[in-house]
Amino acid sequence: MNRKAYIFCFLFFVLCSSFYIGQGIYLGKNISGAKQIFLIEKGESIKEIVTNLEKQELIKNKGFFFLYVFLKGDSKKIKAGEYIISSSQSISKIAQKFIEGDVVKEKITIIEGWGIKDIAWYFENKGMFQAEEIFEIIGFPSTDYSKIKDLPLPKDFSNEFSFLKDKPKNLGLEGYLFPDTYEIRKQELINNELIGEIIKKMLRNFNEKLNPDLREEIAQQNKSIFEIITMASLLEKEVRSLKDKKIASGILWKRLKNKVALQVDATINYVADKKITDTFKEDIKIDSPYNTYKYRGLPLGPICNPGLDSILASIYPEDSDFWYYLSTPEGETIYSKTLEEHNIARAKYLFK
Repeated sequence: MNRKAYIFCFLFFVLCSSFYIGQGIYLGKNISGAKQIFLIEKGESIKEIVTNLEKQELIKNKGFFFLYVFLKGDSKKIKAGEYIISSSQSISKIAQKFIEGDVVKEKITIIEGWGIKDIAWYFENKGMFQAEEIFEIIGFPSTDYSKIKDLPLPKDFSNEFSFLKDKPKNLGLEGYLFPDTYEIRKQELINNELIGEIIKKMLRNFNEKLNPDLREEIAQQNKSIFEIITMASLLEKEVRSLKDKKIASGILWKRLKNKVALQVDATINYVADKKITDTFKEDIKIDSPYNTYKYRGLPLGPICNPGLDSILASIYPEDSDFWYYLSTPEGETIYSKTLEEHNIARAKYLFK
């Protein structure tokens, strides 16, 4: 065989090999393969991962997977977790999922106005964590000041999040767990050490929403972020629309300035641990620093986790001639200039 024939055979071999390897790497095993859950345990070797892929019949040939990852130099970049993959996907796509950490995610939704207890029980009811595990990190809410002193201190995130620096250290993260929908990696849900990372997602979101312009405005008003969030938590529980929240905010800040008790019903509900105040006259006698009927000024701390509208209303209150307001069972807000007008409104709308 002459030299040209050797070269031709060699090139033909290289071409066929490249085509064969290319098909093995860039074409899936089955055109219509069903989706499966594939788990990569923490600490698993590339050999174990590839063996498991072959056992679940997700790849054509483990040699192709080894070759692809070796050529890419990404064998140490593969991340542990649960993945949804299919045998219709190519080795290159599967490997890329592992390298990017494109794991199964679960959505969780924190509702505006939820308190720490609501959030903790939400996680427990979804089977993610025990409520007590959450309380250890974000703090256990207590309306009894004598008990607050004896409760274990919540985890201190103030070094990472500057907006927490003016929060009393003995109080939890009530008010700062920003209500939103979050995507949580399944791996975070099966590793209790990562509960703190989920909490950090909420704190990072708060950090982004409370942008530099808002913080500058708060500083110019000589108020603290803690005061603003505490007021916002009252507005979140008291009124619905942004317009009403701004007017109610103006009323409450005015009452504070004039040393008039806030008398916010939502703080009584918080103290009594009720959604609706049933025994109102008895509840207002409860001795708690959250009771704004008994004590003047803002309550000890936030009573829930407010949304952005409530925070904005707290920062940008609307001036008015009103000194009182109430919310009807239908959600309408009624304003009054005098106590007499307010009592008439209460009789008309709340005690039909």
